[in-house]
Amino acid sequence: MDFNFTEEQQLLADTIQRFVRQNYSFEVRREILKSQPGWSREAWQGLASLGLTALNVPEEHGGLNAGPVDTMLVMNALGEGLVLEPFLGAAVLAPALITRLDDAKAAADLLPAVASGERIMILAHQEPQTRGELNHVVTRAEKSGDGYVLDGYKSVIAHGGAADELLITARTAGKPTDPEGISVFRVDPNATGVAIKAYKTLDGQTAADIQLSKVKVATSARAGVEGAAFAAIEAAHQVAISALCAEAVGIMKAINAATLEYTKSRKQFGQPIAKFQVLQHRMADMYLQGEQATSMSYLAAMKCTDPDAAERRRALSAAKVVIGQAGRYVGQQAIQLHGGMGMTDELIVSHYFKRLTTIDLTFGDTDFHTQQFIAAEGKG
Repeated sequence: MDFNFTEEQQLLADTIQRFVRQNYSFEVRREILKSQPGWSREAWQGLASLGLTALNVPEEHGGLNAGPVDTMLVMNALGEGLVLEPFLGAAVLAPALITRLDDAKAAADLLPAVASGERIMILAHQEPQTRGELNHVVTRAEKSGDGYVLDGYKSVIAHGGAADELLITARTAGKPTDPEGISVFRVDPNATGVAIKAYKTLDGQTAADIQLSKVKVATSARAGVEGAAFAAIEAAHQVAISALCAEAVGIMKAINAATLEYTKSRKQFGQPIAKFQVLQHRMADMYLQGEQATSMSYLAAMKCTDPDAAERRRALSAAKVVIGQAGRYVGQQAIQLHGGMGMTDELIVSHYFKRLTTIDLTFGDTDFHTQQFIAAEGKG
């Protein structure tokens, strides 16, 4: 199997790495983090100007239809820069869902603006009981006249407060854990009955809880066939998990490089601590964990669009577990090797570790995906 990137893919990787290093320094990120929104429209437009918001949009809607490997390379670089803008949600997860809902009108209405970066679409699916179980949806959509009335609660929606438009999942039929009966609705964040509470999470990213109280939407606001959205929701999340794994790999490579550099300059007993054999062993282990994570990220990118749903679940759960464990090990070792300074906001290492911790908890943690992998193996 050929793991070499094409000339175009390598150019993409070099371009986004250069953009991040020149325009998204730790100091710039710190200022963005202090701002009220917690992210930058200017930086978002910078990503759009490079064509990155069009990566996962089909060509007929103004996109590049680039695919998971190109997205992986972009996420590696965004991970290194700890970019705070809603790329994962708005440029990966949302277009992946829209293109899989098999709704030509919704795709034509939404995807061109997604590709240009003009409109930020955010999927609000997770609820307090969801964790990694995507079929667990309590929010209801009841038919009323020529439309629907939505009632429910969505929790910890990444960049939910930044959305120009929300894609809300709601149950039009069935019990809370039935895969069947889930639909997707386009909802204006400013609509009557929508209450959004935005806040910052452990890693400095923004999230929001969204309360829906008798929110009225027209039938035309439903995207896709009523009650048949689960397969598209699951497939879109698997594409997003692949991208999230790639972000973690970018962070691990950066944190390993920062730690190596620090141990070369930090001295004890008259010599750099990098010369101590026991610390060399620990850094070698960190490097191996990062390389293993990279291999699993490749697997995730190759398998996240596999037509076999069972194979996708198995591969993505395996990648999420290995990368979650690797991220925890690399982050913990980096903090220890930096000493007390490693825990402070003044060093980027602590921010890397916080983001790795949050990534492990996103879309199902290591424990959840371990159980998912075991279940998939049992059915194999």
